[in-house]
Amino acid sequence: MKNLNRTARIIGALYLVSNVTFLVGATMLIEPSLSAADFLLQIPANSTQVILGSLLEIINGLAYMGIAVLIYPILRQRFESLALGYVSFRIIEFVTQIAASAIPLILVTLSGGLASPAPAEAQALGELLLTTRYWIYEMLYLVFCVSALMLYYMLYQTKLVPRFISVWGLIAAALVLINTVFEIFGVELGTAFSMVTGLPMLLNELFLGVWLIIKGFSPDAVISDTMGEEIVQGQLRTT
Repeated sequence: MKNLNRTARIIGALYLVSNVTFLVGATMLIEPSLSAADFLLQIPANSTQVILGSLLEIINGLAYMGIAVLIYPILRQRFESLALGYVSFRIIEFVTQIAASAIPLILVTLSGGLASPAPAEAQALGELLLTTRYWIYEMLYLVFCVSALMLYYMLYQTKLVPRFISVWGLIAAALVLINTVFEIFGVELGTAFSMVTGLPMLLNELFLGVWLIIKGFSPDAVISDTMGEEIVQGQLRTT
């Protein structure tokens, strides 16, 4: 039982690592350079932060892969197929993340030594790479939403964490999914709408991470359908 709570704390730490590395890597280090009108000329001056941002994005992917690997043995006792599906979607998400994170690195190479203004061919290729990154991220968000809905459904049923966290996560994942579908079909709802729909998911994962570090798994978790092992009462607390 101590091992289960140790696992919970590691998972909680990985949630924090995942969100912090993504926010710093993608939002603070990469996007300012990639969103500039003359991004091919801006990137060489900021190549170090773009490279660091890409590495942090990959660490984000490794963190949520770690979450899936650690929680799978626990969830499969109750939901063998669904737990395997969750891990599979996380693997797809990680591969997609690697593809998205490689594009800024390609742009660093492409932009090196370019004169001002950038040649038309280089500009066209750079814009194509940015568009590719945009669509890769849209696919990544879709996969993320599906995996999140799977996870929070299983957490709700097992009571590994209080159910209000699971309900919060289900609603938050649904909001991100709605926003992603709108964006894929070209429905412009603005940056404010994207932030409003994404914030509950961010706050939920940060809260879940802190909860798992401090509280661990719930003492009344239902983690198995096997007779005699169905309810773990009061034994998940760390002594």
